[in-house]
Amino acid sequence: MLNLYPIRYKKQMDLSEFVKNKRKAVALTQPELASKAGVGLRFVRDLEQGKPTLRMDKVNQVLRLFGYELGAVEIKQDHHV
Repeated sequence: MLNLYPIRYKKQMDLSEFVKNKRKAVALTQPELASKAGVGLRFVRDLEQGKPTLRMDKVNQVLRLFGYELGAVEIKQDHHV
């Protein structure tokens, strides 16, 4: 499951949950979101189901509709490289 999420979002959540919540908040169906973002319906379904391998450019196409983009987020670990 992807643990990526837009940096500016207050609560940490999976990317899939974030996109689904945003889509529902603006009352879009998955086909409508796909059309507006210029991606395929299968991509939106894969994204909302947490597929672990997705093209970042397409993820950003979807996120831009909501005013977001992917970004690096620090994870808490005992050691760093």
